[in-house]
Amino acid sequence: MWEDPIVAEVRRIREQLSAKFDFDVDAIFADIQRRQAQPGHRLVPQKKILGLSEVASPAGIDRSTDLRDAPHPTT
Repeated sequence: MWEDPIVAEVRRIREQLSAKFDFDVDAIFADIQRRQAQPGHRLVPQKKILGLSEVASPAGIDRSTDLRDAPHPTT
């Protein structure tokens, strides 16, 4: 059976981390929080939350017209 090398690496690291903290989930979580609190060591980067207009409006497209008033094509 084929084994994904990335999945294998993640599982190996998870096993090492778990063993380091004697398989104590609370201790693992406390370590993650401690490391994340260090300046410049964000483990999970926060993403900017975009408004709908930022997501739906590619650069260079004029969105000043209210499209709700535009005629709809008929099929």
